[in-house]
Amino acid sequence: MKTNYKKILFLIIFIITITGCQKIPPTITPTQSIVVETPLASATAEIAREAEITRIYLSEPLDKPKAELSGLTWAEDWLILLPQYPSRFDDHIYRIPKEEILDYLKEPTERMLTPQKVSFISAGVEKEIDGYEGFESITTDGLDAWLTIESNAKNMTGYLVHGLWNEDYSKLTLSADSLTEIPSQENISNSSYESVLVFGKRIVTLYEVNGKNVNDQPRAQLFDQSNNFIQSLNFPHIEYRVTDATQPDQNGLFWVINYFYPFDVVKLNPAEDEISAKYGHGKTHSQSETVERLVAMQFSEQGIVLADLAPIQLELSAENESRNWEGLVKLDDTGFLLVTDLFPDTWLGFVPYSFSE
Repeated sequence: MKTNYKKILFLIIFIITITGCQKIPPTITPTQSIVVETPLASATAEIAREAEITRIYLSEPLDKPKAELSGLTWAEDWLILLPQYPSRFDDHIYRIPKEEILDYLKEPTERMLTPQKVSFISAGVEKEIDGYEGFESITTDGLDAWLTIESNAKNMTGYLVHGLWNEDYSKLTLSADSLTEIPSQENISNSSYESVLVFGKRIVTLYEVNGKNVNDQPRAQLFDQSNNFIQSLNFPHIEYRVTDATQPDQNGLFWVINYFYPFDVVKLNPAEDEISAKYGHGKTHSQSETVERLVAMQFSEQGIVLADLAPIQLELSAENESRNWEGLVKLDDTGFLLVTDLFPDTWLGFVPYSFSE
């Protein structure tokens, strides 16, 4: 593949621009460099392909739908699992060592991995939000973390809050003073900002519903590391829901979960699915209205755009159950880990980059 030097030059300028020159408070760790990721050939095919999901079984208390896991993040070599309502678990979230996950995937079975408790000190932010509907996403950078929160007071609203990890990632403490309302977009029931990521020194929040018929001008909202709003970025029209995102690589490439539950057809009023029109449908997707896929996106001079990569469609359930995927991270250079929120139950799954047609 030939290198496009103009694009690389632009990205360097773009990253310098978004990092800004505002002084960061001493309690916030500066952004660390991000490893460059190059998608493997299987992800760049010009046709839709479907990937089989390897389920990783979890023990109590995350083996029940009430766990409502809504976000994933890496904290060094710990996979952090965020319940939407940590108060249901005596103010705990959970973690699993990466080594245990890698060992499990060498010989997948129905044995269960046991999540470890992580103390979650919310500093009472739930009480400061009218219409509080739980935590929706999380990202980690060094010892810093950012989470989004959903509210249904009057209009659907999202909030951004900063947290600080202790050194061994066994406790996360939120800062009530950092709680910031995210600029609103559309007022669609049970929809707000379900993705948060770090790019350069900016915190980026992504809105959940961006389809042509329901969102005239989708935007990603950018903040500095003190949670001060900086600017909005163009975001592509993409049908259905965007429910989480991976961290971007050094070139600004990242992946999002793109999910459609057919009973949401009235609420989402989907236009033509341009991604399926371009890349087609995999075997199970051609037989169902459900959509479960990973879509690549890219920071560019136009804002955030769809990357020129085929989506990774997830092989749908044989029972025709829609799986509400709401957490996503990359697993080294092997693939992705995903987690469901409530429906049909709690799934932690692995999806490879490389898979058979």
